[in-house]
Amino acid sequence: MAKIAISGKGGVGKTMFSSLLAYILAEDGRIVYAIDADPDPTLAQALGFPPDLAARITPIVEMDDLIQERTGARPGEYGGYFKLNPRVDDIPARFAVVHRGVHLMQMGRVRGAGSGCVCPENTILKALMTHLVLRERETVIMDMVAGLEHLGRGTASAVDTMLIVVEPGKRSLDVAHDIHSLARDLGIPTIWGVGNRVRHQDDLAFIQQNLGELRMAGWLPFSERAIEADMRGLATYDAAPELAARAREIACSVGLGAS
Repeated sequence: MAKIAISGKGGVGKTMFSSLLAYILAEDGRIVYAIDADPDPTLAQALGFPPDLAARITPIVEMDDLIQERTGARPGEYGGYFKLNPRVDDIPARFAVVHRGVHLMQMGRVRGAGSGCVCPENTILKALMTHLVLRERETVIMDMVAGLEHLGRGTASAVDTMLIVVEPGKRSLDVAHDIHSLARDLGIPTIWGVGNRVRHQDDLAFIQQNLGELRMAGWLPFSERAIEADMRGLATYDAAPELAARAREIACSVGLGAS
């Protein structure tokens, strides 16, 4: 099953695209785990999770008792001894919240010493991400931050596809180039760019001319319906069917098997 990482500069629409792809692959009969690895999680909103379900989602890094049980140390404890290979195989089934065939988990923000710290919280996150991408049974879609900080070299090599979302703008494309370089260094085999918020042919031409070595898998048009969906807390997949159709075309073009 596919293991997909979606990244891009903040605000370019990677979470929206992640939500579209999650529902597309779930409707194709896959077991889909959608992993919100952004420190400011919004994937539940983009998926249109009902408030009662969204309220049940707890970021993994905030599960202090679980982290202490598995690592032997409380979150926020630095410099002490704790397990570097904690058990995490039961966490997806226990803590993912399911809606319309999508199993959603939030990683959360590591507190205190920074996301790259050697600490119990980060140890749990990295072990969990490794477990998710190495399991064969499920399709995993990871909504990442630009730095890919939850993916180590060994984990990233198990990711099938990286999709880097860009919008018409130099800063977005500069970040995309940095992500592309990092993803190649980590050994991710297939890397594509996805254009978003394309208003007209000039926008599309700007993206295509500035992608450099990054191949373009397809693009999504600017959509007032997507903005309205965000304001109303609706799933983009339902509110903007033209975006869902385009996302399905992109999934096909990169070999994810959506039909």
